[in-house]
Amino acid sequence: AKMQKYLLYNTVEPEELPTLKELSTREICKVWSGMSRHIYRQLLKKRAVDIGIGSFTVVPAQASVAEGKVLPVERPMFILSKPLKMFYNLESDETKIPDDTPVVQPDFEEMAANTHFRQEILEQCVQETLLCFAGALRDNKEVEFSFR
Repeated sequence: AKMQKYLLYNTVEPEELPTLKELSTREICKVWSGMSRHIYRQLLKKRAVDIGIGSFTVVPAQASVAEGKVLPVERPMFILSKPLKMFYNLESDETKIPDDTPVVQPDFEEMAANTHFRQEILEQCVQETLLCFAGALRDNKEVEFSFR
């Protein structure tokens, strides 16, 4: 039910994003790079991370190496949650999280230990950024979300 809050019927108003208003762009980027490192560590442990609007996971793929030779590889991927896709009428490939992959929630406590932010700030910043993201989806705006 955590994802429900990202299904927006109305535009996101600035007062719904009090933490983002308080933080500088640099701080917001620091929060997300902490999140990014956290997700990376989970993917290395073969876990998927559900961030509310979808999950980061590793899926089996094939890379062509030489003449007709393919190599099985694992590809990190973000899979948008199905209800979100349907709600915003988005199209994307039908990729699923592999069955043997456990799905975990982000561990904000661990992230707080590895960044200089308090746990609440981290959680609110992530949540509000995702609200912004959902708001952009809702208003058909183009969004670029880059992760290292």
